[in-house]
Amino acid sequence: MENSYRLVDLDSRSFARRMGSNPVLIVPVGCLEAHGPHLPLGSDQIQAEMTALALAERVNGIVAPTIPYGSAPGARRFPGTVSLTISQLEEYVASVLSELARWGARRILVLSGHGERGHMAALREAADATMQAHPETRVVVLCDYEFVYELRGTESPATDGHAGLLETSRMVALAPATVGNDRPVVEYRHSSFVPGSPSEKDWPESVIGDTRSASKELGDRIQVHVLDRLVETVRSLLPP
Repeated sequence: MENSYRLVDLDSRSFARRMGSNPVLIVPVGCLEAHGPHLPLGSDQIQAEMTALALAERVNGIVAPTIPYGSAPGARRFPGTVSLTISQLEEYVASVLSELARWGARRILVLSGHGERGHMAALREAADATMQAHPETRVVVLCDYEFVYELRGTESPATDGHAGLLETSRMVALAPATVGNDRPVVEYRHSSFVPGSPSEKDWPESVIGDTRSASKELGDRIQVHVLDRLVETVRSLLPP
C-alpha cells in the first residue's frame, strides 16, 4: 500500500521512498478523557485522526500513528479519564518526534484533538527539543479546536466549550455511531484565576455548554472550516 496516507500501511522501503519527497508528516494526538454522557472517551483521538487523514489527502501528507494519551488534570475525577503529567507527555512525544526526524521527516505537524493548556505546552516543548536536536526539521504544533473555537459567537454561544455544542455536532458528523442520545446542558463556573482542578460544584459534568441543538449539518460546517484553516496553516508554516 505504497500510496496510503497512513504510515502504518507502508513497508520500510516504501516509507523511505515517500520520505524522499519531503511530505508533511502529521502526528495526531488524542486524550482519553470523559466527554459527558453522550460522547466517547476517545473523542479527542477520533477527531484528530479523522481530521489528519482528511488533511493528508489535501496536502499529500502522511499520517503517523496517533499518540492516544494526553494531560487532562481538570477531568481526572470523571470516570475513564487517563491523565499523564506534563513531563511524562513531553518526554514521550519528544522521543517520537526525534525518531521521525531521524528518518528524514523535515516537515512535521503535531495535530492535537485536546487543547488543555498544560497538554499543549508539553507538545510545544517536545517540538522545540526536536528542532534543537534536528535543525533541519521544522515542527508546527496546534490543536484543531483553536480553529473550531473561531466559530464561537457565530455558530455557537461564546461560552461553548468542552463536549459542548460545537464538539457534539462535530462528532455527530464524523463518527455518529459513537454519539449517544443524551444532550446535556452544563454551566462551567470555575475561574481560570483559581489554581487547581474545578470542583464538582464548579463543573458537575465533563461538558461545557448546551448541546441540545447539535446537528450533523453544523458538524459538517465546522469540519470544512477546520480543514480549510489547516491547509492554510500547512502552506504558510510548513512549505516544501
